[in-house]
Amino acid sequence: MTTTPSFDDFQKFGREGVDQALKSFGAVSKGFQAIAVEVADYSKKSFEDSSALVEKLLGAKTIDKAIEVQSAYVKSSYETYLARMTKIGELYADLAKETYKPVETALSKVK
Repeated sequence: MTTTPSFDDFQKFGREGVDQALKSFGAVSKGFQAIAVEVADYSKKSFEDSSALVEKLLGAKTIDKAIEVQSAYVKSSYETYLARMTKIGELYADLAKETYKPVETALSKVK
């Protein structure tokens, strides 16, 4: 025998939906904020490293020294780039997981 859902059941279902949506929105907001902080930090470091490179290049007395400074900068920049992009990728993955949690919880209640 099936029972007809009451008005209270519909209200409860609606409240739960709103709560899940707010949790999801909070996770998205927090995730994008963390990504923005990471990108800003990377940009700042990149600018500082570029400024230091110019100073070192201006202080180089020989072409060999200038090439050595440039090579070290390229290697360091590449390593920093890979590390930061890996971290940003992880932040996006975490964002996706956190955003999906409320949806997963809601779907588990429907089954």
